[in-house]
Amino acid sequence: MNEGIKSPKLIFEEKKAIILFLWLFNLIFFSWDIYYYGFRAYTNGEAVNIARDGMGIWLYVLVLGVLSIAIFLIKKGSIYKVKYLYIYSYLCIDLIDNLMRYLGTTKDFATGNIVELLFILFSPIFVNKKYFWVVSLGFIGKDVLLGLTLRDLNLLFPIISYIVLSAIAYILLNRFYSYILSLTSAYEELRQKEKLAVIGQMAAAIGHEIRNPLSALKGFTQLQQERYPNTNEFYPIMIQEIDRINSIVEDLLYLGKPRALNFEKQSIEEIIAYTLSITQQLAERQNIKVETKMAGPLPPIYCDEKQLKQVFINLIKNAIESMPDGGRIKIQVKIIENLRLNISIEDEGYGISDEIILNLGEPFFTTKKDGTGLGLMVTNHIIKDHNGELNINSVLKQGTIVEVILPINQR
Repeated sequence: MNEGIKSPKLIFEEKKAIILFLWLFNLIFFSWDIYYYGFRAYTNGEAVNIARDGMGIWLYVLVLGVLSIAIFLIKKGSIYKVKYLYIYSYLCIDLIDNLMRYLGTTKDFATGNIVELLFILFSPIFVNKKYFWVVSLGFIGKDVLLGLTLRDLNLLFPIISYIVLSAIAYILLNRFYSYILSLTSAYEELRQKEKLAVIGQMAAAIGHEIRNPLSALKGFTQLQQERYPNTNEFYPIMIQEIDRINSIVEDLLYLGKPRALNFEKQSIEEIIAYTLSITQQLAERQNIKVETKMAGPLPPIYCDEKQLKQVFINLIKNAIESMPDGGRIKIQVKIIENLRLNISIEDEGYGISDEIILNLGEPFFTTKKDGTGLGLMVTNHIIKDHNGELNINSVLKQGTIVEVILPINQR
């Protein structure tokens, strides 16, 4: 689990895993020692050594002490520290116990608690790669250190066993990560669809209500301008702002109503030429030069002409607005493998950071002061409806390249 994001749900899941681990650890640890030093010795006709050698009874005192500290941490809310407390404490206790038992003797290494397998095989449950590597490398390193110190080849078998078990645990851990990633992606997709559904409902509710009075308002403003052409310089500004409101309503209506596509053979040159005629005045006003390069002759494409015009108007306007101090826009159209058209729009604006690019196209996400966050979203929807792709590459303070890739024949 991601320990950097301590949400109540993650804390609850971590707590359940920790409690299960504590039960299993103590049950297996003490059961193994009771079997190894009690039942096994009794069935072999040996005297039962309750005190055992090595650290003796102090081994169990320390293990119970670690359990007490773990319970304290759980009550305090420091859930994520418990698993590290146990692995580090066990490695130290077991290393000291084995050194006390075998160092300076001729006895062959013949111990080890089966609880060590629990550490390795249980580690994927915590879904934490850092903890997994601590456990795996910790046990392998401990036995390597014991083998070198005691010069006992009997430690080779547990070392190999831990390597094999660690490989299995790592596969399980990656599968858990994959499942979690799939669930997260599905949740994000569902949340996105719900957000779009809300936008659609909102658009259907307010779009038509705004459009009728907006048309009347624009008509009366134009009428007043015609009657008194030289008396008020604010009429053009009022009409321009009404048109801007109308474009927002158009975007909302596009998202809110089913899209009826009217595919016909159209010339991409004519569509771009129309788009440039619409945006030319805005570009000249900001001292921006637009260059076009067509790798012609270009074949016609099946498309909805009105919608593609809206796409390129949005993209070119975005490029213009990114260069308030002037600059140059390059529009290039080329054919890719005789199957697709690549229309790239390159500007010399401020550029876009990688973090912002990831959020472009999200509903109502915008970096503009007067933006709605719907323009690029509508653009992306239209391109997807044409079975195309929208790619954005940008470098801060250098500019942005937007690529629209459209299939030539889709009928």
